Amino acid sequence: MPATTITDVRTIGISVTNQDEALAFFVQTLGFEKRLDARISPTTRWVEVAPPRASTSIALNAAEAVADVGADTGVRFTVPDAAAEHATLQARGVEVGELLRWDGVPPMFSFDDPDGNRYYVVEEMS
Repeated sequence: MPATTITDVRTIGISVTNQDEALAFFVQTLGFEKRLDARISPTTRWVEVAPPRASTSIALNAAEAVADVGADTGVRFTVPDAAAEHATLQARGVEVGELLRWDGVPPMFSFDDPDGNRYYVVEEMS
């Protein structure tokens, strides 16, 4: 079997009910940067956000139905200090889960966006 030519993960798509509200949450609340906001049809936009300097972005896709939102995305963001980020997000009004600590595993917690999509924050391993 030949080796792949895939070199990276560029974008992960997440369904949201309102792209403007999701964009505001990621940029204004989380501090991400808007990477792309382009109209691709008269009724559809392609919107991407990402943490500064990240190679992978999040596409905020307009949900086709309310049932398409509120998913466990499986997306894990890394931070240098999970406890500090937990406190910061909580102070900004983000719905965060408990800060979890287990032996041999980096500290981590979950948070939800306004649509109830779940993300995770994991402390970088040294």
